[in-house]
Amino acid sequence: MTFFSDFEISDQVKQAIKEMGFEEPSPIQEKAIPAILTGGDVIGQAQTGTGKTAAFGIPVVDKVTSDRAIQALILTPTRELAIQVAGELQKLSMHKAIRTLPIYGGQSIGHQIKALKQGVQIVIGTPGRMLDHLRRGTLKLQSVHTVVLDEADEMLDMGFVEDIEAILKEVNDVRQTLLFSATMPPAIRKLSRNYMNNPSTVTINKGEVTAPSINQVYYKVLERNKIDSLCRIIDSDDVDLGILFCRTKKGVAELTEALQARGYLADGLHGDLTQSQRDVVMKKFRDSSIEFLIATDVAARGIDVENVSHVINFDIPQDPESYVHRIGRTGRAGRTGAAITLVTPREMKHLRSIEKEIKMYIPSQEVPTIEDVVEKQQTSWKNLIKETIETGGKEMELFRPLADQMLEEEVDAKEIISALLKLKFSTETASEDAGYSFGETGGAKGMVRFFINVGRNVNLTPKILGDEISRLIGIPVKTIGRIDIFDNFSFVDVPEESAPFAYEGLRYSRINGARVNLEPAKPRPKRERRPHAAGRRS
Repeated sequence: MTFFSDFEISDQVKQAIKEMGFEEPSPIQEKAIPAILTGGDVIGQAQTGTGKTAAFGIPVVDKVTSDRAIQALILTPTRELAIQVAGELQKLSMHKAIRTLPIYGGQSIGHQIKALKQGVQIVIGTPGRMLDHLRRGTLKLQSVHTVVLDEADEMLDMGFVEDIEAILKEVNDVRQTLLFSATMPPAIRKLSRNYMNNPSTVTINKGEVTAPSINQVYYKVLERNKIDSLCRIIDSDDVDLGILFCRTKKGVAELTEALQARGYLADGLHGDLTQSQRDVVMKKFRDSSIEFLIATDVAARGIDVENVSHVINFDIPQDPESYVHRIGRTGRAGRTGAAITLVTPREMKHLRSIEKEIKMYIPSQEVPTIEDVVEKQQTSWKNLIKETIETGGKEMELFRPLADQMLEEEVDAKEIISALLKLKFSTETASEDAGYSFGETGGAKGMVRFFINVGRNVNLTPKILGDEISRLIGIPVKTIGRIDIFDNFSFVDVPEESAPFAYEGLRYSRINGARVNLEPAKPRPKRERRPHAAGRRS
């Protein structure tokens, strides 16, 4: 067994790795780090979620010195990945006097220029913004000794090949080039032949990163009832310790406040916290003073708590690698774990893309009803009442006169207990989802009929519409009712229970490239004749 302490890297980097909670390297790290430390060019081929960032980040941070010059350049396909990589490298370099800077489009270039002038050693960014800085003369590459192409296949798919080549031509020929890619298409091989010097290749199979002890599932939820749905789910499951992921710092703060208001033991972790504040939150989580840790992807980097029973994606991850990273925080050390993802109708397409990338089907479950929650919580509530009776002391005496008075008034004791339970646990048995009320739409029994503002004018057919609804909201095609296609509009019947999801998922979406709007249909007067339609498929 290999440990990070076995690698020939500086004590500062080893200490940072230890403080991040890492002990054993992942398979790609175990193979790639020694190869990179030799100083030669390296191609790393691995699927998403294998720890590629640390695989190149550890040797890069170890090699960079405190000299005020850019020494390492890391190219990423997206701004999100640039930010994630920068965050990881900042942690790895916490005991070295070096600075990292992410540069990407959408952020003030003036701010980036100012930071570059102050002196940074590692620059991480998207090809387009890096080229912009090169043209302005604000990115000085004469001291660069290491170039990393992260997710190279993704960059090529996005059309960055010319930008990458233009950047590589500006860097010294005497350099170490590291290329990481999930796949190795001909364009990647050509790039490696042209810009790398006899690279060694390290490969990891998908089978080395699977997590069979993790039970994965997703719940379809409406955006407007997302927090209520989350509470139902966690109330009906046995959660020991759970990490809840949000997309933004604002989302972490809002969800933390909402769960605390409902009586859950929860606290948030995001990038604005100081190290001491972060340590306090993590200590509470590790000793189970809180049940739920709410965090962003960046803030959760380095978290390694063995007894996490649940990972819950309150916001769906932005990419498959983030998904695998997140769910890998449960089911550790041979334990079983659960990975739950909340998916709104508009996010179904994104979920399908994650399934495709990880080559795995994620099953769905229905959000528990109030009845499910009450049934699940009965034992714990009963135990809580018994414990209160046993330990209530003098405070119990304060309420006995009121209890005697109500019993003397011949109020049924069972009704009193039921009313008190309702008052006590009203936040946990919140009212049924405040769903949509579509009214009478003229649909068949048990169906809601929707009007769609496109038809044959965008080559829409019953099959295309049925398949799109099925894919977007996750229901079988056979459950969809009548479909009528006209020249400039269409009608479709959707089961009542799926209608809110169809409404949120299809409204303002695109079908056959056309922007569509979907609204509840208005029922036709009984004697009105229906115009000729393209009949639905049988």
